[in-house]
Amino acid sequence: MNNKLVILSIAAFSLTACKKEAPKQDGAKPYPVVSVESKNIVGYQTFPATIQGRVNNDVRAKIQGYITELLVDEGQYVTKGQPLFRLETNILNENAAASKAGIGAAESSVAAAQASVNAAQVEVNKLKPLVQKNIISNVQLQTAQANLAQAQAQLQQAIAAKRQAVANYKGVEANIEYSIIRAPISGVVGKLPLKVGSLVGPSDQTPLTTISDTSQVFAYFAMNEKEYFDFLEKVPGSSMPEKIKNLPMVELQLANGSLYPEKGKIEAITGQIDPTTGTIQFRVGFTNAQKLLSNGNSGTIRFPQRYDNVLVVPESATYEQQGIVYVYKVEKDTAKNVVIDVIDRIDNMALVKSGVNKGETVIAAGIGGLKPGTAVKPKPIKMDSLVQSIKPKF
Repeated sequence: MNNKLVILSIAAFSLTACKKEAPKQDGAKPYPVVSVESKNIVGYQTFPATIQGRVNNDVRAKIQGYITELLVDEGQYVTKGQPLFRLETNILNENAAASKAGIGAAESSVAAAQASVNAAQVEVNKLKPLVQKNIISNVQLQTAQANLAQAQAQLQQAIAAKRQAVANYKGVEANIEYSIIRAPISGVVGKLPLKVGSLVGPSDQTPLTTISDTSQVFAYFAMNEKEYFDFLEKVPGSSMPEKIKNLPMVELQLANGSLYPEKGKIEAITGQIDPTTGTIQFRVGFTNAQKLLSNGNSGTIRFPQRYDNVLVVPESATYEQQGIVYVYKVEKDTAKNVVIDVIDRIDNMALVKSGVNKGETVIAAGIGGLKPGTAVKPKPIKMDSLVQSIKPKF
């Protein structure tokens, strides 16, 4: 009897233990859900850009000489014709004095030659009536006329010598003027690599500085071949000038992430693909009245792309397998995965071409461990509050 009681007690304990270890059936888990909405969305294609002034002029010396004075500083705004550098002029001044003395000597030669012509002319005038009256022979008159012609030739030589002396003097004066190197345009002075004492000349590879007219600036960016042909297809117009005319205004994002306050217009597109990079270059014009932009700045061009009445779901509602994008729709409190065609992703939203319809319910987040056919307990939330709460990660 005792053995039977022990056996019964063990059996009862085992049944109790098995009963406690039996798994419980889990109920439906709550998931945030949103309704598929239709929105007007503006997205942006971005392209790295470099900034250049409207005109950039290298400043070079027209004559060789040593820099004696720097009259401006880097970053200074200068006006056209303003002196920038001064070169030494000692030898030039000596040459100018010699050239001026040469003009004086040439003038004296001209005066002497003119006197000889006058004297020869008097002699001819005196002999002519005597020959006509047969008082003297014609030979004397011909000799006097030959002397006059020679004097006139010498006068022309003296006049030519004077002109050459004047030209030499003006050349030296021009070189003295070139010793003051002036701004070719109004703009901002760039780097000054050469200092006082440097020998400079017209054949130097390195310019003395660069003057940049930044009253208007150009931003240059490039598209690859695929982006370029996509661009051609989307922009209305039957010719390139028409397409450029129909392009929207673009934005410039500065290096610190802020947006430049003025929008720019695409003004030109290069006519061919660069064979080394496979890209084609665009030029955007921006006004720069406040001189915020400088030659050599970098930035990002933001090209707007507008989508009207496009279906959107939160990006957190999507997942991808083997290049195919899915979302979980909720049908009769059950998760069902469906394929969607995403055309763009903007501001934490996926823009959908097909796969879901407006008003349908999709699971908005937390889909990492979710499987098709799983029972869910929908918890509706606002899409805007969800996408705005997602912070970008850097």
